[in-house]
Amino acid sequence: MAPAGDAPLRRPRLVATDLDGTLLRSDGVISPRTPAALRAAESAGIGVVFVTARPPRWLDALADAVGGDGTVISANGAFDYDVRTRTVVASCPLDRGLLLEIVADLRAAVPGIGFSAELSSGVHTEPNYPELHPRWVPDDLVPAPIEDLPPDAVVGKLLARTEHLPADEVIPRVAEVLGDRALVQHSGAGGLAEISAPGVTKAAGLVRWCARAGIGPADVWAFGDMPNDIPMLEWAGVGWAVANAHPDARAAASRTCASNDEDGVARTLEWALGL
Repeated sequence: MAPAGDAPLRRPRLVATDLDGTLLRSDGVISPRTPAALRAAESAGIGVVFVTARPPRWLDALADAVGGDGTVISANGAFDYDVRTRTVVASCPLDRGLLLEIVADLRAAVPGIGFSAELSSGVHTEPNYPELHPRWVPDDLVPAPIEDLPPDAVVGKLLARTEHLPADEVIPRVAEVLGDRALVQHSGAGGLAEISAPGVTKAAGLVRWCARAGIGPADVWAFGDMPNDIPMLEWAGVGWAVANAHPDARAAASRTCASNDEDGVARTLEWALGL
């Protein structure tokens, strides 16, 4: 059965897909059906690139599923990460002076706020940062204030979180304090503000990738589920929202497909390939 939409579609040259909540099931696992569908797409001449909020250090476990040249657009577009060589090959980081400025302003304006910085080389986390993903905390992590970041640290995104405000108030409050100095994004975790340099989005990372490959938006299908996917869904020739997507992402998409737990991306590719 064809996924929901209004008009016939031609095959894309590139599939760009989010990971958590979209390609991966709710338990974070990639089903056997999904890599099989991705491989079938690549065999048919359709490129595949992952575009994710995940930092590089979260991606090595998925290396076997990454096709093409091994590049993943990560940290909401801040890093291009080669999972095969375990190296960041391009970055759009936060300026250190700006980072310290906004940290000071947020400390003054948001009670109990703590920070964690996703780096090209790992992570730097404060002692009072309310960690949402303890499984990804390195065993050798030594928490320290953000102000203690090494001078040469390359910060892809700054995470800000507090448990002193209701979760749905944190992101709007952080965005209000920052104004247009930095971009605040929302990828689904409760009360977690993800802060990037101005203009750094998944869409910007995808545009950069496509420019190198000579692919225009009309030849791209993008899949996503959360507000941070919206610019990518709107830029692509066809933006697909999985059935479990945030209402804003569904409104921005031109098509819908089955949920992540129903292998919606894989099913859509199988349909497109006539499998």
